[in-house]
Amino acid sequence: MFRPLMSRPLRKPLAACCGALALGASLTACGGASSADPNAKEITVYSADGLKSEKGDGFYDKVFKDFEKKTGIKVDYVESGSGAAVQRLARERANTKADVVVTLPPFIQQADGKGLLDSYRPKGSEQVAAADKAPNGKWTSVVNNYFCFIYNKQKLRQPPKTWADLTDTAFRDKLQYSTPGVAGDGTAVLIKAMHDFGGQGPAMKFLKKLQANNVGPSSSTGQLAPKTDKGELLVANGDVQMNYANMKSMPHQGIFFPAAKPGGTPTTFALPYAAGLVKNAPHAANARKFLDYLLSEDVQKEVSSVGGGFAARKDIEATDANATALAKIMNGVEIFRPDWNDIDKNLDGYIDAWKTATGS
Repeated sequence: MFRPLMSRPLRKPLAACCGALALGASLTACGGASSADPNAKEITVYSADGLKSEKGDGFYDKVFKDFEKKTGIKVDYVESGSGAAVQRLARERANTKADVVVTLPPFIQQADGKGLLDSYRPKGSEQVAAADKAPNGKWTSVVNNYFCFIYNKQKLRQPPKTWADLTDTAFRDKLQYSTPGVAGDGTAVLIKAMHDFGGQGPAMKFLKKLQANNVGPSSSTGQLAPKTDKGELLVANGDVQMNYANMKSMPHQGIFFPAAKPGGTPTTFALPYAAGLVKNAPHAANARKFLDYLLSEDVQKEVSSVGGGFAARKDIEATDANATALAKIMNGVEIFRPDWNDIDKNLDGYIDAWKTATGS
């Protein structure tokens, strides 16, 4: 059985939305208490997209419903890109509205670095690999995931095998990836390209060439899946959990991982959904209960069976049909671990280089 977080020490989080935060002086001051009723039986969750279904049968849909039934605490859900969620937290720090944030790397690290998170180690977090949680307790992965590309299986007999294949004129105006610095999975395109091509320079040279086929910017990766399923696009970026989970309603999607060169091994890296307790959360006690619930054994067993993702707890041995299918998808794919400290430090520079290379 494929064990994404145990088999390789190289893996670790990455991926879902947004770039640098431009904050006014009023927002850089110390955070203020919320005006919300601290005794209300509710919490507000800011989250990257991918875990909730439009049909109401996704991972979050079941988790929120079961949590309210178990505790009486209602979950108010606000969805956005990863970076957008962090930006909103920063804007609201003088009057905090969110209790929990769930976002992808490097944006969960960005939230920590900006002082937007409080330390809390949920029950069960001792079973999460050290690489997938913050040493200071500010965040913990709750659903593991991996970066990928998708293609339309009806119109393409097989997926592109290498990055170079994506530059073929057959993909002119039929290829799109979400915007780096705005979408987490879009930022992941940069990270994988820099890894596969051996550095920033070669990666930007390639992405400049690829721009001839790129439809243009997209603030949300999730918007690209239905376009690919319908054949409006032939190729787009995504992540394994989100794209596998929505195959029930979008069956023409196929998942693939381009290799750096012909005959090379396809590569990817982990992009886990990481959750943190928001600093000055108006319903902090309720938020802690929710974080405990997300990492409980019963919920972690549903990460694959309901959510189509990978359990964050390393003691969960998923054997359901989805887990088997996910293991098959990941078979033969080399998983590398990005230098998240470097990415957190130099993200703005990488985004600027991409904008210059592509004219975006």
